[in-house]
Amino acid sequence: MKYVRFLVPGTTAPRLGRLHDDRIDELSGWDGDMTALISDTDNARTAATVAQHALPDVRLLAPFMPTTILCSGSNYHAHNREKASSPLSGKEPEFFIKTSDCVIGPDDEVPFDPILTKKLDCETELAIVIGKPGRHIPLEHALDHVFGYSIVNDVTARDRQVRFRSDGSAFYELGRGKVFDGSAPFGPCVVTADEIPDPQRLRLRTRINGELRQSGHTSDMLWSCAHLIHIFSINLTLRPGMVIITGTPAGTAWSVDKELGGNWIPPEDGEPVVPARGYNQPGDVVESEIEGIGTLRVRVSSKNN
Repeated sequence: MKYVRFLVPGTTAPRLGRLHDDRIDELSGWDGDMTALISDTDNARTAATVAQHALPDVRLLAPFMPTTILCSGSNYHAHNREKASSPLSGKEPEFFIKTSDCVIGPDDEVPFDPILTKKLDCETELAIVIGKPGRHIPLEHALDHVFGYSIVNDVTARDRQVRFRSDGSAFYELGRGKVFDGSAPFGPCVVTADEIPDPQRLRLRTRINGELRQSGHTSDMLWSCAHLIHIFSINLTLRPGMVIITGTPAGTAWSVDKELGGNWIPPEDGEPVVPARGYNQPGDVVESEIEGIGTLRVRVSSKNN
């Protein structure tokens, strides 16, 4: 099933529904609270439909506002080959956190703020939605804790993230580079785990203004979804409503930025990807697509916020 949160024109209260192609079946009894639905999957599956809406007639919202977004950087082999390496790259997941303050929804605007960054970059990432609580979760049971999957665009300020020492080696300042208004577009839906039995078999793509910039596969992850759940659960009790984002494949704008150590490499499977023409600019339309989930579309704001 695909669950969405949405607004009907002329109303202000979010509603929940099941997405079926271009139709939404509105669900009763949840008051727009996706986290409550995630925590009560049995009743969610049998919830009654109270109305039907054509998808073009509603406004999709972020599926919910996560309590915590646990983030794993440098988690694709191909992405690691195209950029400057930090001491931890490829050795363990780069761990940082985004908050719900960063979250925007489908067709929302990513603020363009030249005071914050002149190197705004986008990263399509598979998002794991936790549905069952646990701490120190064994690897072999990790996927049992997944409610479903979605898409997060890990928007990044590269000139805040990538720093260099006097010897030329790089380190990352992930707080200022990753955590800011609009840096976590989320959606358009949450697909339940039974629809994606193996999250390591999904194709990811990013298009900027219609040009294919990223094309990768979750099989290229250094640490699988199960590994990330296991690893993050060592630090925190994972709870329903938490989200884990899992890294991005090659093809970011960083890959063509020689100043920051970029090294663009075409995809090994030969898909015709266009090298980035630079960092994101006002007016750019960014489409993050993941097989089996859909496409998350946002626009870079045309005004300097």
